[in-house]
Amino acid sequence: MNKMNVLSIVTVISLFISFFLAFFLVTVKTEHKTSNRLFAFFLIITAIDISDPLISLVADVPSNPGMLRNSLAFLQIPAFYLYVLSVCYSDFKLKPKHLLHLLPFLAVNLVLLPHFYMVDLASKINFIEHRQSRIELQFNHILFHIQIVTYFIAVFILLRKAKKLYLENYAGISINSYHWLFQFTSVLTILYLIVILKNIFKFSEYPYISEWIKIGILVFELFIICWYLYKALNNPGLFRNIDSRLQLVSDIVLEEKKNEPQTVSDHEFSEDLTKLKKYMMEEKPFLNPSLTIQDISDAIGIPTRELSVLINHRVGQHFYDFVNTYRVEEAMDILKDGTKTKVTILEILYEVGFNSKSSFNTAFKKHTGNTPTFYRKNL
Repeated sequence: MNKMNVLSIVTVISLFISFFLAFFLVTVKTEHKTSNRLFAFFLIITAIDISDPLISLVADVPSNPGMLRNSLAFLQIPAFYLYVLSVCYSDFKLKPKHLLHLLPFLAVNLVLLPHFYMVDLASKINFIEHRQSRIELQFNHILFHIQIVTYFIAVFILLRKAKKLYLENYAGISINSYHWLFQFTSVLTILYLIVILKNIFKFSEYPYISEWIKIGILVFELFIICWYLYKALNNPGLFRNIDSRLQLVSDIVLEEKKNEPQTVSDHEFSEDLTKLKKYMMEEKPFLNPSLTIQDISDAIGIPTRELSVLINHRVGQHFYDFVNTYRVEEAMDILKDGTKTKVTILEILYEVGFNSKSSFNTAFKKHTGNTPTFYRKNL
């Protein structure tokens, strides 16, 4: 089987899965339509980009649609960035300002306008034959590489901030989704770094190496798409809980130091902490698996902003860990209860407010140094 056949087979499989998943994301009934549509758009653009081996079989001369198809690659990473943004923040909405992400795509096509789009076929062929010396294509490749690096740095910064905001304001299970989204972004980063390597060889003295790397990229993309499909079907709920209006506690503290030094006295801090601990012990709000810092703020009458600083800064614990400490303590009481020896670990974790065995085991071991099963056996 020659190289062209391998490329064609892998491309057909990748296209089928990409369009199938895109169709699924667009048609599935869910409240997260914007996120699904953004990722479906990302998949479709990617599918069009990797369709080159099939297109070349039926169109062996350069054309305006063909060049436009190649330039669609500049929409891939912006689409993925907006997708991550929409997944992280529950109040995300597409706005006119997001059209700025189209600028790289528009810029590359504008550069190609005089010497490719507006010339005859012979000039187009000459343009492609001398592509290694064409400043327009060199500009586009450099811009594409800059775009990849810039956007992936932005995505990782976004995920880091989203994780911090979640830990400081929520106590559910969505942190597991962050880990998956971080992994998915890391894998995509590796893929695009390989793409950069392919492009370097494409404009070097060894262009044939670029063609073999292209086969590897297609196989890698197929694996990524299948992996995402598996995750999407098994984990339909993602992060999606964070309000973008929330501030990081570090930013709040810095702001208060600049504007109102010593806003909260040690006495007020002690009173608020006593009120908080009393509420946690007596009312046990942590049994609610979807508990947020806003819920506690409403219940005890401490403004959310002040309560967030109290827990995340003054106490020195993320809200997520603060709540899980009470859940673990409650679980320990149940495990110690001789009348509840037949209650399973799974039943206990749901009873105390956890939503998954993995998050329960992680929190329990962090608090006690042992797993729940080991703790029960050694009482």
